[in-house]
Amino acid sequence: MDATDRVSPAGAEPVGADPAEAGPAAGDPAGAWRRGRVVGLALTCHPGPALAVTALTLALALGSGLGGPRSTLVTAAVLTGQLSVGWCNDAYDARRDADAGRRGKPAADGRVQGRAVWTAAMSALALCVPLSLACGVLAGAVHLAAVAAAWLYNLRLKATALSWLPYVAGFGALPATVALSLPGGPWPRWWTVTAGALLGFAAHLADTLPDIAADRAAGIRGLPHRLGDRGTRLLLPVPLLGATAVLAFGPPGPLDGGGAAALALAGAASLAGPALGRRWRKAALAGAVAVASVDLALLLARGAAGA
Repeated sequence: MDATDRVSPAGAEPVGADPAEAGPAAGDPAGAWRRGRVVGLALTCHPGPALAVTALTLALALGSGLGGPRSTLVTAAVLTGQLSVGWCNDAYDARRDADAGRRGKPAADGRVQGRAVWTAAMSALALCVPLSLACGVLAGAVHLAAVAAAWLYNLRLKATALSWLPYVAGFGALPATVALSLPGGPWPRWWTVTAGALLGFAAHLADTLPDIAADRAAGIRGLPHRLGDRGTRLLLPVPLLGATAVLAFGPPGPLDGGGAAALALAGAASLAGPALGRRWRKAALAGAVAVASVDLALLLARGAAGA
């Protein structure tokens, strides 16, 4: 769910020839050029978001009692899916990023070939399919549907009013995939999926917020762009607090001290992030990550997945 690079930008035409297609520059040793390509590919996959989502999955898997080997399998499936989405994102969006002069985008500034990024994306996706299905047919189908939604975001939905939908589907699918990977494939608890979906919605708002003006100039009209900077800042705390509230009140029984503390911490973080956004570009996203961390701790304390 992007480090925070954008998890899934889209909207430009696929890149054909670019400056990196010509190979090593004169006088540049082939070995150094190849290392540069590897580094470029690593940066282009959006490593921060990919690793964050993968680590979240591993924590959920271990907390659910999947065990080491099974947890590793689920985590590998999610990692390959995240890599495919990140590479698809930058490969598809390279020309628009180049036109906008965005820095830190190897596919846009010629440090890595657009063709190589597309190849990496398709290779990761090819690995993701069997790894996902190895977790169980239903678990694999849920995860692959989330990956497909993320690709659809890259290729189309980012510029529409439905830009939030892949985030909701992707984050909601994480606890569902973990639960369905357990022996017997139990249905996930409803509050884990609901909280994940709300966090996904918040992640979209927080991730897009710093780039609303630049995206609008490039013709992107997702939900946050339609809400505008002020509207997005006002809305962001709602799904963040909603996710924590669902985890605090969803399980049977009265609210305990842990749930109350989580609500207090999440409330402070969800309000501070948007408020500090004008001073620190990534403040809203940092606040969302802080709330997600609180929610993960609460979820693990109460049982991560299962019926």
